[in-house]
Parts: sequence; structure tokens; C-alpha cells
Amino acid sequence: MRTAKAMMASLALMMVTAPAMAASTNTTYTSGVLVLGFVGLCALLVVVQLLPAIKSLFGMTRDAAKKSSSRYSEVTSSKK
Repeated sequence: MRTAKAMMASLALMMVTAPAMAASTNTTYTSGVLVLGFVGLCALLVVVQLLPAIKSLFGMTRDAAKKSSSRYSEVTSSKK
């Protein structure tokens, strides 16, 4: 039992102190300005296409809320 505890403790210590097997971050970003411009253009296209969809979504929810509130006021006024 004592040897198992000692083995587990040494294994845990080795796992903590051992370096991670991750990719090296020593290299720097070496892509050119044109690549960054292209990625920025792609991001701009995505955002521009999302704007009308978001406006439409807000318009639909606003209309649904107006209809719901008008129905609620009709129901409450008919109960009085």
C-alpha cells in the first residue's frame, strides 16, 4: 500500500513538472499584409451580410410583441 502511494505521488509530481506536449509558440506570425487584408475583407463580408438579418429579426420580434400586447389588451378590456 505504501509503495502504491509513493508511486502515485511520484507520478503526480512528474506530471506537474513535465512540460506540456503542446505546439511550440516560439515561432512568430509571418504572414504578409495581403493575407491579413484578405482575412479582414472576408470578415467584413460576413458582418455586412449579417446586418440585414439582424434588422429583420428585430423587426419580426417587435411586430410579434405589438400583436401580443394588442391581443392582451383586448382580452383584459373584454373581461371588465
